[in-house]
Amino acid sequence: MIRHLLAVVCLAVAVLIGPEIGYVLDLIPGWDTVKSCTTDTGHAARDTIRLLDLQELSRYNGQQGSPGVYLSILGQVFDVGKGHKHYGPGGRDASRAFVTGDFTEAGLVDDVSGLSPAQIPALSEWLSFYNKDYILVGRLVGRYYSETGEPTEALKQVESAMAEGLELRAQAEADKQRFPPCNSEWSSGKGDRVWCSTQSGGVQRDWVGVPRKLFTPGSSSQRCVCVQSSGPSSSQQLRDRGDLDSPNLQEYQDCPSLAESCLLTD
Repeated sequence: MIRHLLAVVCLAVAVLIGPEIGYVLDLIPGWDTVKSCTTDTGHAARDTIRLLDLQELSRYNGQQGSPGVYLSILGQVFDVGKGHKHYGPGGRDASRAFVTGDFTEAGLVDDVSGLSPAQIPALSEWLSFYNKDYILVGRLVGRYYSETGEPTEALKQVESAMAEGLELRAQAEADKQRFPPCNSEWSSGKGDRVWCSTQSGGVQRDWVGVPRKLFTPGSSSQRCVCVQSSGPSSSQQLRDRGDLDSPNLQEYQDCPSLAESCLLTD
């Protein structure tokens, strides 16, 4: 089921271009099942879930004389023997390393506490990959599964963080669709220039927009975005000014209000 979380992102992005952002995850068909993803056994038969402890898992480290190469992510144990050349010593749960990229001994741990909601969804992507390409052989008894194979409170907390992270990711994508990043360049003769096009920021659309500074509420940070300058706004106000009246926007100094390109002087 965790592998279906990637589909949730795509579905959420499609729905989020509207006021329902806070409720979209609950509106997606099957989201209740996604939240209970720890009950999925993938390739393993539901009535024959294999439970391994740390000692048994450590035997499958890929070293000479070991029975194979197993790897665990969030307590789900996969046989990665067919791709053993791509892995170091297995036989452990290294969930945190798949997010942080720290594959030292200190980083090869199963504890993902302290990771931000923006980081946690990466685990769902890795789980989707392993469920697709490798065989799920069972569950690791410990942090994420009990001795009877039931999800622990720690795993439920990770699932909750995943849901939050996916919603944040979908919100960010919705914001990008509304305010695509500007194109930018620098030249020795003219200095910095920002401009908009129908593909700026990698967002394909049927409008060009005008450059504006977009400020993050509660922060002094800003970035250049392209703003739709005609038609109704995203908030459905009946004005032919697009999103120009959004309160977090500011014009560039000495740049005509409706210009599609601005030389930066501030």
